[in-house]
Amino acid sequence: MADGSANVGYLGVTRSLSGRLWRQRAAAPEITRSHQLNHGLSEPLARALASRGVTPETCADFLNPTLKALFPDPSSFADMDRAAEILVDALQARKRVVVFADYDVDGASSAALIVRWFRVMGLELSIYVPDRMTEGYGPSPAAFRHLKAEGADLVITVDCGAAAHDALACAAEIGLNVVVIDHHLMRPGEIPAVAALVNPNRPDDTSGQGHLAAAGVAFVLLAALNREARRRSLFSGPEPDLRAWLDLAAMGAICDVTQLVGFNRALAAQGLKVMSGWANPGLSALMDVAKAKGPASVFHVGYLLGPRINAGGRIGRSDLGARLLSTDDPEEAAVLAGELDALNASRKQVEAEVQEAAIRNIERESNQADAPCLVVAEDDWHPGVIGIVAGRLRERYRKPVIVIGIDRAADVGKGSGRSQPGVNLGRAVQAAYEEGLLLAGGGHAMAAGLSVRPGAIPELRAFLCERMADEAQAAAAEDGLDIDALVTTRGADRGLWTEFQRLAPFGPGNPEPVFAAADVRVERPMALRGGHVRVTLTDGSGGRLKAVAWRCEDTEIGRRLLQEGGAVHVVGKLKPDDWQGREGVELEIEDVADPRAR
Repeated sequence: MADGSANVGYLGVTRSLSGRLWRQRAAAPEITRSHQLNHGLSEPLARALASRGVTPETCADFLNPTLKALFPDPSSFADMDRAAEILVDALQARKRVVVFADYDVDGASSAALIVRWFRVMGLELSIYVPDRMTEGYGPSPAAFRHLKAEGADLVITVDCGAAAHDALACAAEIGLNVVVIDHHLMRPGEIPAVAALVNPNRPDDTSGQGHLAAAGVAFVLLAALNREARRRSLFSGPEPDLRAWLDLAAMGAICDVTQLVGFNRALAAQGLKVMSGWANPGLSALMDVAKAKGPASVFHVGYLLGPRINAGGRIGRSDLGARLLSTDDPEEAAVLAGELDALNASRKQVEAEVQEAAIRNIERESNQADAPCLVVAEDDWHPGVIGIVAGRLRERYRKPVIVIGIDRAADVGKGSGRSQPGVNLGRAVQAAYEEGLLLAGGGHAMAAGLSVRPGAIPELRAFLCERMADEAQAAAAEDGLDIDALVTTRGADRGLWTEFQRLAPFGPGNPEPVFAAADVRVERPMALRGGHVRVTLTDGSGGRLKAVAWRCEDTEIGRRLLQEGGAVHVVGKLKPDDWQGREGVELEIEDVADPRAR
């Protein structure tokens, strides 16, 4: 049996072909036994629950997350009651209300939630989404002046606004009331003067719901609006059924990669059930253009629906996603979904071109790939895809990466970075800004954005490498892959996959289960278009397990899989394989290790 200690490495693997240590997820034996006895679970599943921090007291709610058990009191959010009063006042006075949304899925979902509630109440709201290229992120003084001139009485910002101090000051000057619905981190003492600011991450909020996406905050706001409207006896018939819009709350929670724990887990789990009815015309139309079907899953949301909604904000018209999710017209939804699908195809092509160029850039430099931080820049890289590319390169090189697209005409480079656990990229970028190396910059531990003069990029690269050298070295030593259970090719079947689906939905705070298979042989390797590799795995159990490794053909993992023969250890995630009704599984390979090289 494999040793799960970090010193030895799971299956003895201290350095895999991707350079990682393999570890067994740590779980308290007494909690594992409690889950087994109290809930009738197998040892591997009970152990997986314990390793994810699920206690005996929280196990029942984790396995069956319900809104009834986990919904927070809206009044526990700072300014929530005040926001509800202001918005219901606007409803009764028939004011001109504009929803100002961020251009990503969370912003679009949040906007659609609020628009749909007001529509049921008889008031149609306008949606404004800033253009990523010309306006940038969040509210600006110019945007608020434009909305005021257009006759807006009240603006509701969603998934943005909490840090827009200049814009909010401008709104106060021109007499434009603003209610902020946000979830981004705020610094102490940074609560702007505004009609209401609802954000579980504002310094004085005590709701304990800081892991919510903006769509989750907006969903709680709808409960507060129902309560306020009920208090004023505004319902002549049934109240708006908030459960019908749980699909939108789930979209924001999953696509914004939030911690799927507690109430947020209930939103995602129950929202996927609602989504599976495909009653939202926009989501149904997106499924049609994606040529997908079946009950909604995290895969549908994260890989089919979300990227298409985001495509409008990345390389197209920024308001397409919010319009799609808020429309009740199937014909309009079909047209918008078609536009977003085409934009997503263009986005993938642009992304692939930038990624290939970035890899060439990194690897033609004799020492850059070995640096603590990779900073890669070229002319005319599209700012809408550089963040995605930075994330891909971070996965490939296992270190912080910043990708910069240079606009020579404007003499500016716009950069986006993604970091490795244990390396605080946002802090390093902030230090570079304070050092005068950047025009603008900021972020958090795992992601950052910046603007820089092209001529300063070499100095910026040197500064960041020196600044992050110690953290990067420590992070590389701790870079590991956490494994839930050891399986055989015969035992990795549909029954095992179904059993572990009791942990779903997966995401941050509840990672998808990872399985290891020892001493397997690789048969029938095949390189696929896109750099993927497909194989069949066999071992002494007599089973045959289909497996695929994505985007790996030109890596050590891909080269080893394509060799065929010879025993290897593999680690990956089980996925359903329903092709032609077979109800099987396949393994998505995450890592490979040579048993002889430990």
